[in-house]
Amino acid sequence: MLTKEQNERLTSVGPGTPGGELMRRYWLPIAPFAELLENPVKKVRILGEDLTLYKDKSGHLGLIGDRCLHRNVDMKFGIPDECGLRCPYHGWLYNETGNCVERPMEGAPQAEIKQKLKGYPVRELGGLVFAYMGPLPAPDLPRWDLLVWPNAIRQIGINIIDCNWLQCQENTGDPTHSAWAHGHMFEYVLEKKGQLEDRSSDNMHTLHQRKRVGVGIKEIYANQTEHGFRKGIRYSKALGADSDKDQEHSTVIFPFYTQTGKTGATRSEYQIRVPIDDTHTYHICYQAYSAPPGVEAPKQDVVPYYIPPTHDEKGEPILDYVLAQDAIVWVAQGPIADRTTELLGRTDIPIVVLRRQLDEQIKRVEQGLEPMNFFWKSPDMIHPTGSPPDYSKPETLIKHGFRKYYHKGFANDDADRYGPLIETVKDLHRKIEEYEIKLAGQAVTEHA
Repeated sequence: MLTKEQNERLTSVGPGTPGGELMRRYWLPIAPFAELLENPVKKVRILGEDLTLYKDKSGHLGLIGDRCLHRNVDMKFGIPDECGLRCPYHGWLYNETGNCVERPMEGAPQAEIKQKLKGYPVRELGGLVFAYMGPLPAPDLPRWDLLVWPNAIRQIGINIIDCNWLQCQENTGDPTHSAWAHGHMFEYVLEKKGQLEDRSSDNMHTLHQRKRVGVGIKEIYANQTEHGFRKGIRYSKALGADSDKDQEHSTVIFPFYTQTGKTGATRSEYQIRVPIDDTHTYHICYQAYSAPPGVEAPKQDVVPYYIPPTHDEKGEPILDYVLAQDAIVWVAQGPIADRTTELLGRTDIPIVVLRRQLDEQIKRVEQGLEPMNFFWKSPDMIHPTGSPPDYSKPETLIKHGFRKYYHKGFANDDADRYGPLIETVKDLHRKIEEYEIKLAGQAVTEHA
């Protein structure tokens, strides 16, 4: 349970708020680059600020204030120039710093005007456009491994979630929610639709695996790491689990990333929860499908994006895939969850760690220090989950669970099913399975 003041400190993201000042120390993903290929000008709202993202005719990116200084025209209707964006009303030209560099029809020579629009640095990496809205000079843009991992294809799912970002991020600090939100509720939904037998007859189906998450729990663990924290469930055979074991959950990458699946796996994902404002979240599913040495992933010039639907044509929630199940319970907590009335239990230990870590990093910024994952010089590849898999060991290939079998129907349970690359991904998974069979045959021959 938090006090009202503590809750506001962690959830408010506007200019001048403690949480907002922390967020402004990071590069924030604000759009798929592919969106700007369709339309080079896009209105965005991030950290409570309304801005205009654009790609000019020279290919340069800019992120500036959303209203022309002249007559307050919305710059989302702006016209890309060779070097900047022009207001459509009278042609005033703004560069990426927000400076007005030309005012047609105002005579010559033109005096420089003191007023300027906001202008924030923007960069592209891995098919995403990132913005930095904090004090200059800007830090280096972190090269998180899924963004730059070789021999992989990618697609990006984007949604606007109608609640505070922390509700979405706390989901990753909750390993046991899987048993109900993605297990029992999934089963209930499929039963109502009359699809339970068709969709979940295979014991590998996600709902069976998820339901087992809640059986035999001895304790929950959470340990801070260099880039966030790792957490999971410690199981006891004496309590009903199939064995005594530790089962790790998704990895938390501070401040708003979580990673499911290992880097280099046939399917892995960053879920990124970027605060739009206090009551809306820009949610990104950054999905990577990697191939091992010996299998070549298709070439990809542009990382496509899509919007996985959370409601059907009647406005009813779609609840037969994992992301939509998560989204419904995030929003069901209200626009900003009232943490003064909650009753936490033993399964919420990672959530307590997440909140404490967030508060600690807010304090660092208040003290003039650099927060976690602030890089003046990013390594070529940052591995938040530790070392990537060693594909020289064939047994590494068989530890990816049902998400390496999208070609056998398991794509139906994830947002990926709506993605433009899903058929390409299925073909890749099919090739990887054939490669595994080949390796297994070679191993048998060598030991014969």
